[in-house]
Amino acid sequence: MFLKINITLTFLFIILTVKMAAAQSTTVSGLVTDGKEPIPGVTVFIDDKNATSTDAEGKYKLELPQGKTIIHARSLGYAEVIKELNITGSTLKFDIVLIPLSTQLSSVVVSAGKFEQKLEDVTVSMSTIKPGVIEKFSDNSIESAIANVTGINVNDGQANIRGGSGFSYGAGSRVLVLVDDMPMMSADANDVKWSFLPIENMEQIEIIKGASSALYGSSAMNGVINFRTGYAKSEPVTHITQYTGIYDSPARKEIKWWGKNTQMMTGANMFHAQKLGNWDIVIGGHYFLDEGFRKGETEKRARANLNLRYRFKKIEGLSAGVNLNYMETFGGLFIIWNDDTTGTYIPSGGMNDSTTTLSIYHTKRFNVDPFVTYVGKNGFSAKWRSRFFRTANFNNTDQQAFADLLYSEVQVQKRFEEWNLTVTGGGVISDGSVISDLYGSRKTYNKAIYAQIDKKFFDRLNISAGGRWEQFRFRYSEPESKPVFRAGANLRIHKATYMRASIGQGYRFPSIAEKYVRTRVGSIVIYPNDSVHSETGWTAEAGIRQLFKFGKRVSGYVDASVFRSSYKDMLEFAFGQYGDLFNDPLFGLGFKSVNIGNTRIDGMEYELGLQISVLNNLNVNFGGGYTYIDPRMSDFDSLKAATGTVSFNFLKYRYRNMFKGFASVDYGRISVSLNCRYNSFMENIDKVFNELIPGIKDYRSEHQKGDWVYDANLSYKVRNYLTVSVISRNLFNHEYMGIPSQVEAPRMWLLQIGVVL
Repeated sequence: MFLKINITLTFLFIILTVKMAAAQSTTVSGLVTDGKEPIPGVTVFIDDKNATSTDAEGKYKLELPQGKTIIHARSLGYAEVIKELNITGSTLKFDIVLIPLSTQLSSVVVSAGKFEQKLEDVTVSMSTIKPGVIEKFSDNSIESAIANVTGINVNDGQANIRGGSGFSYGAGSRVLVLVDDMPMMSADANDVKWSFLPIENMEQIEIIKGASSALYGSSAMNGVINFRTGYAKSEPVTHITQYTGIYDSPARKEIKWWGKNTQMMTGANMFHAQKLGNWDIVIGGHYFLDEGFRKGETEKRARANLNLRYRFKKIEGLSAGVNLNYMETFGGLFIIWNDDTTGTYIPSGGMNDSTTTLSIYHTKRFNVDPFVTYVGKNGFSAKWRSRFFRTANFNNTDQQAFADLLYSEVQVQKRFEEWNLTVTGGGVISDGSVISDLYGSRKTYNKAIYAQIDKKFFDRLNISAGGRWEQFRFRYSEPESKPVFRAGANLRIHKATYMRASIGQGYRFPSIAEKYVRTRVGSIVIYPNDSVHSETGWTAEAGIRQLFKFGKRVSGYVDASVFRSSYKDMLEFAFGQYGDLFNDPLFGLGFKSVNIGNTRIDGMEYELGLQISVLNNLNVNFGGGYTYIDPRMSDFDSLKAATGTVSFNFLKYRYRNMFKGFASVDYGRISVSLNCRYNSFMENIDKVFNELIPGIKDYRSEHQKGDWVYDANLSYKVRNYLTVSVISRNLFNHEYMGIPSQVEAPRMWLLQIGVVL
């Protein structure tokens, strides 16, 4: 009897205790915004045990003890909110407004560690491009915007970061281009078509400078360009941009083949984003018509894309969706000019069907990207992302190619807030399939696993370390596998002074095109090389970044870094005697992808960015960056070089000195912007171009001082929803050449109208 009474009293005591505790706690909830839009993923807490994160709609809820307490709201890119609350009653509504830090201080990136970090906290050099930069200069593809980033140049569509790549005739790339963290490289040539990237739906472009194979795999040994698309916000938005332009007369009137006619370009970007219940919907479109400044090199393309995401209500944090992008292009293309006098913008062989080297092409590209994402409130997330990417190329030179890429990745991540630790891991399967007149029928198989840890100590020191194991093989060949590792550190030595150092290994397997291509460019043959093998290397860097702020009106940063990249068995197309001495053109002389040997690239880079708010409605932004590189063969053989493809020990198709600058003034509704870029003289090219292509030697001897090119923009906001701009590309009509025989466009004038609804 006594035992029963004791149990009953104990049970009643527990119930009363729980009720009293419940009576003394309060449900605190609210909405976190930036003053306009809700902000998902904001950490709201009073201590480690009482913490939560805002959901996709910016809402949070916490059970907190009654009485006075300090509540925190923290998110990257915003000033932390710290507020004392007097918590009473059963419920309390507390909305929070986060204030963005100044633009120079608030860049948030994902690519460095596959999670959100402030730019100044990452352990590698990175740059970002915002949508407004693209629109200011009416860039119709990402290629021209990338070319204005410090340390980067693009040679005939191939990206080169800090001299890590030269020019490889459209086959293979040491810079991995991603769209939403997944490769957008074709399965055959392993190259990127910049015009296919959905510029109308761009949230941010993130660029990693240096070896990134540990996280991203083959082709990332020189860096990564990650194009991130966006999703609908709380309010619907429609954005339409229309532009029309004309090519001005070249500085040399004798190369103006179009006479008194007018060569025009026109295009438009369209974008609509809206939430419908649990659905996020983004629809985009693009068209582009270019009559061209090179004779016969026209382009007509259209693109459409759709992003769909469904957010499950019953399972908070779970979402699924699909992204689709389709583009069709018609045009003409040539690589070699007719001569350096009147035929600079005319293809070798002229326009006669029997002699011309002009190729007429028709391409179709599309990708389908299904995904599932789960983001929990305890710092755990899991993602499955996949991509089917098809390219179909048709032309009048019997060089059709059909290539499919299948990509699937699973990634899990756990963030331990109490330890300031993030652990990331995942696995990848990727297969390529090609049917082509150029390469035959080929298949590739790729699989990988990777892991990385990022740890922050004392709110000052970030440590990052990771590794990857990857296996690659061509059909009917033995698999080849590569383990690679990376490590980096970032130390905040003062209030806004950050020192970083990193070292990362890289590798790249040869593409199908590099291994099996056989084609002709005029009388020059490009030969296959079945024995070419993968290249490996590493990049090391040390840098310092200083943020500064003077009062409320001046803010900015300076950044300085030194780096070294070392490559073993570097892959390049080299000129030599590879074909049949009696039956092939030029007695079998031509190009072939070969492992040229070991190389190293030393360099330094400096950047400055400054924002000045002169008055409430007058803002000034300017800055720029300078890059110096010294790219050389580590085992250069002067005797072998005398009969080979180069004349001296300086890697081909590189610029020793590069500078990128920008300036803008915004006053009320008026905005004036100026971009400039400088490339020093391209010191070394394939000797065959000097010897066999008419005019190259003379042209290069007359243009050895490097090139300054300027772009300008004058905009006026007629209404809050309507902006009219006049844009000039190559403002001073400077004549300059990229790769040999490819003289770039003369000055262009554009009228652009932008509407935001």
